[in-house]
Amino acid sequence: MWKSIKSDIRAVFENDPAARSLFEVVFTYSGIHAIWWHRIAHWFYKHELFTIARILSQTSRFITGIEIHPGAKLGNRLFIDHGMGVVIGETCEIGDDVILYQGVTLGGTGKEKGKRHPTIGNNVVISSGAKILGSFRVGDNSRIGANAVVLEEVPANSTVVGSKGRIVKRDGVRINRLDHGNVPDPVLDLCRHLQRQIDELKAELQEEKQKNGGRREHDTQSV
Repeated sequence: MWKSIKSDIRAVFENDPAARSLFEVVFTYSGIHAIWWHRIAHWFYKHELFTIARILSQTSRFITGIEIHPGAKLGNRLFIDHGMGVVIGETCEIGDDVILYQGVTLGGTGKEKGKRHPTIGNNVVISSGAKILGSFRVGDNSRIGANAVVLEEVPANSTVVGSKGRIVKRDGVRINRLDHGNVPDPVLDLCRHLQRQIDELKAELQEEKQKNGGRREHDTQSV
């Protein structure tokens, strides 16, 4: 127990340059508090005292803003930075030396039974707002970009960005360049499409109006 507590504290100092003192880390870091609450809740969960486990996890959620289901399995030296809004599902498994930033969701995609949440490998970094949904593995040493939505397996040593998440780097080699200056805007594209249709309809109406005007003029001359 004390060995785990020491490794948790060490992980904070290794990953957060803002950590100044042992006192500050122990008493003010919500991420480390959530992990410690979870260890207690997980013990009750493994002994099938599910209600007590859930009460503890919900108490932790109320205090820390981090929701970890008591059934989730957390590895060693997990670091949750800031942590507000982090959600970790029941069947989620997290490896060692993982970093989670605020707003991360490790969840499922429906009401399926059994394993329905992701398995996170060792030394993985998941950035702010990222959503990893479904029962698949994120490989060791991978990086998930901010606000990415990951719905399928990620190989080891990969970098994933975007919604839907796509791999842009693997084993240190860029495989799909992301041009931040030309990110598609679906709303703007829709407006342009609608404007083209309006212009086409205006042209058709104008053409029809000219034809009808020509017919009326011809009928007048005939009379």
